[in-house]
Amino acid sequence: MDEKKRDELTAAPVLPKKGLVNEEIVSVMKRAYLNYAMSVIVSRALPDIRDGLKPVHRRILYAMYKLGLTSGARFSKSAKVVG
Repeated sequence: MDEKKRDELTAAPVLPKKGLVNEEIVSVMKRAYLNYAMSVIVSRALPDIRDGLKPVHRRILYAMYKLGLTSGARFSKSAKVVG
């Protein structure tokens, strides 16, 4: 890159358009990651107070119920539930 182009790039700061805010990437990433992590913990990682099940376990049990896989049912391969 020649000297003239380098000076043009560094001389005038680019002003943000209306509605945009200049922020440091580190602070934005910290805030965004913390919000995402908290939403995952609240919605997926903690068991529900009503039955003690996580959402993924509740979905598996419901799928098993819909397939008729109860404790009194005959033997069935687990691939029906997992797949």
